[in-house]
Amino acid sequence: MTEKELLYVQDALGHEQYFQTQCQETSSQIQDPELKSCVQQLASQHKQLFQSFYGLL
Repeated sequence: MTEKELLYVQDALGHEQYFQTQCQETSSQIQDPELKSCVQQLASQHKQLFQSFYGLL
């Protein structure tokens, strides 16, 4: 893996980690059960993407 590719993967990891954290924080503040579930699913998807990118390392 080239240095540029590694930097891309590190950047993608940071973004996915950030999005996951934001979704988790947001879902804890949402009252509507349907919307809360949707945001929790987004957090789960970002966690899976993070793990996929991490697996590249």
